[in-house]
Amino acid sequence: MGLNHTPSSERVHIGVFGRRNVGKSSIVNAITGQDLAVVSEVRGTTTDPVQKAMELLPVGPVVLIDTPGIDDEGTLGELRVQKTRQILNKTDVAILVADGAAGMSEDERELIRLFEEKEIPYLIAVNKADLTVAGAGGAASGQTAGSQKHTIQVSAKTGFQIQELKEAIAACAARKEPDGRLVGDLLSPQDFVLLVVPIDKAAPKGRLILPQQQTIRDILESRAVAVVVKETEVGSTLRQLGKAPALAITDSQVFARVSKEVPEDIPLTSFSILFARYKGNLKAAIQGAAAIETLKDGDTVLISEGCTHHRQCGDIGSVKLPGWLSGYTKKQIHVALTSGTEFPSDLSGYQLVIHCGGCMLNEREMKYRLGCAKSQGVPMTNYGIAIAYMQGILKRSVKMFPDLAEGLLK
Repeated sequence: MGLNHTPSSERVHIGVFGRRNVGKSSIVNAITGQDLAVVSEVRGTTTDPVQKAMELLPVGPVVLIDTPGIDDEGTLGELRVQKTRQILNKTDVAILVADGAAGMSEDERELIRLFEEKEIPYLIAVNKADLTVAGAGGAASGQTAGSQKHTIQVSAKTGFQIQELKEAIAACAARKEPDGRLVGDLLSPQDFVLLVVPIDKAAPKGRLILPQQQTIRDILESRAVAVVVKETEVGSTLRQLGKAPALAITDSQVFARVSKEVPEDIPLTSFSILFARYKGNLKAAIQGAAAIETLKDGDTVLISEGCTHHRQCGDIGSVKLPGWLSGYTKKQIHVALTSGTEFPSDLSGYQLVIHCGGCMLNEREMKYRLGCAKSQGVPMTNYGIAIAYMQGILKRSVKMFPDLAEGLLK
């Protein structure tokens, strides 16, 4: 992924929901002007959520998600409906596609209740307006768009009011809070920032991982200077720079080593700590790390990643973190692993959740996961904060955020 490419986590996620055969996929194709989704007269053609990252005017960078019918049947159908409901947890704007000739079903009313419960901005696109007299004549726009809150009559077949639907989507998307900064607000022009990036077996060949890319981009936009090194080159680089960096940022896996190399007068943090602050969950994650002290023999810790990747020897989630937990607590701790969308709604069996930095998850999904943990009384922290806590360097790692450091750490 290039530095100019908008990450999926930063895009507006637009979920398209509804019953089978109401034209969800046709609406997706109509608003994008492309044949992105398979369209068929056969009910239940879309069997899994289909995601597509793209630019959608007048909204901007989006992820469009076409979902299976909410009224699917049978054992497999129930699983598909469950997948559809999971999509709600990362939906920024919801479009409920309804059949104007069929009337509103209980399944659709339930979806609306869920939109409102989860505070998701939503629109009801009443499809197949071309089959009505007003829709076919194009005279209904004054009646349909404003006669009922959230509702607009459209026709995927003729394009009737598709542009109005897109403009309504843009209006819903505009309600999102403005983006914060990863690191730029901590920097001044011409500051040096030392970035420590291990290149090991897990590193993607030929590119940097997303948190590193986004951090570099934010540094450059701040007119500061990014100096990127491997963990083996920290000391020699600091001696050659000519001036002290304003900040050092490290991959969590080499936190302890880098902390020894970087002088105490240089602020030090990690990519995952910056992402926790960026996504608004740093305070909760710092508080959650203290739960490591309360773990007992037989307790289970959930280690969860927002992305999916092939786990290799020395993997941080499945190998290094369990090892550090065992070594720090001296307890027999059970570890459960999840990745991607597989975040359990029931956390009652866990005494602690350690989550990745969430760079691949949008703000809404990260808040949903945090909300699940909070409502069930399960402490939740992240990789970088847990590692810094167990290695005794957490207070130093958040020192540049005095409002969070004071009172949270001994």
